[in-house]
Amino acid sequence: MKQHDSVILGYDMVSAVGTDADTQWQALCRGISGIGPLTRFDVDDNFPVRIAGQVPEFDPAPYPFLSPRQMANWRSPVFRHALLVVHRALEKSGLEITSDLASRVAVTFSSAVGGQDAVLAADRRMRDEKKLPHPYTNPNSCINMVTGKVAMLTGATGPIMSTITACATGAASIIAGAMLIASGRVDVAICGAVDFAIVEPIVAGFATMNGAFRHKPGDDKLSPQQASRPFSAGRRGFVISEGAAALILASRRFAGANGLGTGISLKGWSMTADAHHFVAPHEPTVRRCMQESIDDAGIWPADIDSINAHAASTRTGDAVEHKAIRAVFGKNPPPVTANKSMTGHAMGASSAIESVLAIVGMIENKLLPTLNYLPDPEMPMEEIVAHTRGLQQEFVLKNAFGFGGCNACLVFQRYG
Repeated sequence: MKQHDSVILGYDMVSAVGTDADTQWQALCRGISGIGPLTRFDVDDNFPVRIAGQVPEFDPAPYPFLSPRQMANWRSPVFRHALLVVHRALEKSGLEITSDLASRVAVTFSSAVGGQDAVLAADRRMRDEKKLPHPYTNPNSCINMVTGKVAMLTGATGPIMSTITACATGAASIIAGAMLIASGRVDVAICGAVDFAIVEPIVAGFATMNGAFRHKPGDDKLSPQQASRPFSAGRRGFVISEGAAALILASRRFAGANGLGTGISLKGWSMTADAHHFVAPHEPTVRRCMQESIDDAGIWPADIDSINAHAASTRTGDAVEHKAIRAVFGKNPPPVTANKSMTGHAMGASSAIESVLAIVGMIENKLLPTLNYLPDPEMPMEEIVAHTRGLQQEFVLKNAFGFGGCNACLVFQRYG
């Protein structure tokens, strides 16, 4: 490994498929989707979106820091889920953040949307009840407060930052943590992202801009689980969902000295800006991001064993990613899997969730299926993994692309 490799010490996630990491993995291996009817708020016949990927409730009792008293003022779900996955990822890592280590631990855990639900609730309170906002409204809606609360939970006092790059936020958080480790300023970074954006105006806004899958006449015969169709003919936009994932990174030296690590490292990465369009991705800079991440890992495209695609199920986005994959890998790319076919699109948290799934797949020697794939004559993809299958993977490429032309690609390596 390169000296600046960041070793993965631990990870955890919640998604529309569940709140226990092992249970989610087993369900995903069976091709079980977490997408269902939208129930976070009342939906009438005029509301354009009827389905979503909603995180199930979990029992907070085993976690004192999530007690009703502790969370009384932190009403946005981004906080309890962020703290949950960070706590469990640290437990799994075997790392104890002592007072001696605290200043050498960074936090880059972030969110793309944050607690906008708190602002909406305050607006309704002022309008309907003629009452001023709850005193914690602004802290709940402040995106970097998620990062701050993670630092408070863990005691980490090293560098702290919120990496906000739309739907690439999770991947950018991992990269930011790796950069801080490579700089020598820290030994450990707490990375990841959380988003709970199933809020009326946000969901409706994605529909009006033709991003989200929206209800059409005749869709009553379509099950919610069939709606997310990455790379597929007939794809009609992403299914908005929720989730959170945490990854604990450490320097190779620190991990080795303390006998820690999962056997997976972040071998290479790249970030590029499209500088092209506010939502439509741009193939040249998407392709360059993928190629640069492979170059940074010191390998060739042919060394990549699988690709965990961004694949949001949008017509333009999937087509651009397909074209970029062909440009980088030629006519015989490695197997491609698209997790959003089962988890939906959890905004900035999606690339963190999918990074966890890619890592578990490397450890378990498995590729998760891409549901609902129907070949598109304009972009045939024989490499799509339609059913769970076994595969040893030394190198995996993870793609993430976001609004504003934010691209982030990661190369994970299995070592040892």
